[in-house]
Amino acid sequence: MANPITCSFFFILTIFFLMTTIFFVDSSVCAASLTYNVVRYGARSGGSIDSSEAFLTAWNLACNAPQPATTLYVPPGRFLLKSVKFQGPCKSSKITIRIDGTLVAPSDYHVMGNIESWLFFKNVDGVAIIGGTLDGQGRGLWDCKMSGKSCPPGATSLLFSKSKRIEINGLTSMNSQLFHIVINTCENVKVEGVQVSAPGDSPNTDGIHVQQSSGVTISSSTIGTGDDCVSLGPGTDNLWIENVHCGPGHGIRQVIGSLGKEYEEAGVQNVTVKRVTFSGTQNGVRIKSWARPSTGFVKNVIFEDITVENSENPIIIDQNYCPHNQECPGETSGIKISGVTYNNIHGTSASKVAIKQDCSSTAPCTNIRLDDVRLTYKNTQAYASCANAKGSTSGVVQPSSCLGA
Repeated sequence: MANPITCSFFFILTIFFLMTTIFFVDSSVCAASLTYNVVRYGARSGGSIDSSEAFLTAWNLACNAPQPATTLYVPPGRFLLKSVKFQGPCKSSKITIRIDGTLVAPSDYHVMGNIESWLFFKNVDGVAIIGGTLDGQGRGLWDCKMSGKSCPPGATSLLFSKSKRIEINGLTSMNSQLFHIVINTCENVKVEGVQVSAPGDSPNTDGIHVQQSSGVTISSSTIGTGDDCVSLGPGTDNLWIENVHCGPGHGIRQVIGSLGKEYEEAGVQNVTVKRVTFSGTQNGVRIKSWARPSTGFVKNVIFEDITVENSENPIIIDQNYCPHNQECPGETSGIKISGVTYNNIHGTSASKVAIKQDCSSTAPCTNIRLDDVRLTYKNTQAYASCANAKGSTSGVVQPSSCLGA
């Protein structure tokens, strides 16, 4: 006869096992439900069938899921997308977009040429884009622009607006019609390990553009385009750029070429550019403003541990920007530039003038500091040119400084 105590023990053990099994099965089902594969909602690889609706469906499910964290997954393959807007706010506090494939824009630039952006994220919080490739297929539009014809402006490949806690990691962006990545009116953005590329003759294909944003970090990335490597617009605050390779292109500068274009304009401040290499770029570290009255400013900027390889303007401040002598002839820049430090800048210049500080007569540059700067021109002495620039030097500075006291 079986021992009743032993039977009771095995009965309890069996119930416990069944409950545990059910718990783990339910947990795995829940975990699986957090991932939304775009193929499940109609996306088709091959690069010829528009998958925009499938991506939007997957996004809306991930965005509105009650779980605190969700994933939108793009498997290997080429997925054609027209302009897509990923709108927030979302219920989920963390959305990961994991891309193992390539997103392809339409080759006909007329489809998106007059649209602001190809992939647009607005009012999102806690979104991370991990891996993948964006192919903007911009060649048709570039050819149109270079032919002198009337052409649409083109679309930015990836735009974040009015968003926070954003991460872009391991993404490759190639051949954008216009800018590759734009961060506008955002907070706490981390861009790391990105690869950005477009031919040297591709117009207006800035790598990463930041404006009206705070707490942005760009690191461990390689950017080579037909325009600026990293460009900064008005309202940029607390920006950190480190370990970035630029070239070809125009280089890093604090503006997109329109700082001071408007009279009332937010300033640029607290910027650090560190351990950056410029190879064959038109400009190295650059600050540029329109020759027009403005309330804007640039202050507290550090360029440190910079290597320049055959750049035309390794160090340049240009406050007399007036393209085609329109809208600004006879004017002077009102942008106040102060507290700019160049520390450990070395390499070669493609022009005799390696340091150019062309500042405004009505708003002279102040507190410019050169520390350990060594720049040469074709293995010979380079020169410096200054106008309305005041500051100091320390250590070895070559070419010799022309800063006023």
